[in-house]
Amino acid sequence: MKTIFGKTILSVAVIALLVSGCKTVQKTNKTQRGAAIGTAGGAVIGGIIGNNVGKKGNTVLGAVIGGVIGGVAGGIIGNKMDRQAEKIKTEIPGAEVERVGEGIVVTFPDKNPDGSKMGVYFDFNQATITSNSKLALDKLVKIFNEYPETNILVEGHTDDKGTETYNLTLSQKRADAVGTYLKVNGIAPSRLTIKWYGESQPKVDNTTDANRAENRRVEFGITANDKMKADAKTEATKN
Repeated sequence: MKTIFGKTILSVAVIALLVSGCKTVQKTNKTQRGAAIGTAGGAVIGGIIGNNVGKKGNTVLGAVIGGVIGGVAGGIIGNKMDRQAEKIKTEIPGAEVERVGEGIVVTFPDKNPDGSKMGVYFDFNQATITSNSKLALDKLVKIFNEYPETNILVEGHTDDKGTETYNLTLSQKRADAVGTYLKVNGIAPSRLTIKWYGESQPKVDNTTDANRAENRRVEFGITANDKMKADAKTEATKN
């Protein structure tokens, strides 16, 4: 994280918030965080963070953090995202939910093949939506429709077994399958961005079966759309 700000002049307060580690950032008060980022130019800082995180191999995190607007408006968006994130965490056991910046990252790693938890899993070398996955995606569709003023990034990832070309194609098929299921079940295509990266963005080293299961995953990045941002800025001017 230090390299992100090495050549950027920021206030001490903002540096403390943003470079002290993602877990610390997630635990801070969202309104305070948004206001602090806004003081030093939230959109600029968000872009710097997003670009660097993306280059380091986590594009969904980069997209979410790179979309911050900061200030009081950013805090208003953060509060709305808090409620959505909590609902996803409560209603979909098996989802790893992180509140990041003014958005949400939801990860479904392929580490629960017995179906004891609701999640988005695929059979070996397959891209067909399973019955377990449908349960989780149906819950997501309902929550996404309760919060319609968001954009949704869907990413597919694999482990390193097989060739790079094969894994890239498999991750594309899985991401497309998830995106298609969301659209068929009521999510507007304009809200969705579908991407795939094969084995190129591992969360952990592909050294054990457990680690490979972490890397075989579907990730969602949830961010405010233009209307939510505009409404938040309007509300901020009234406070």
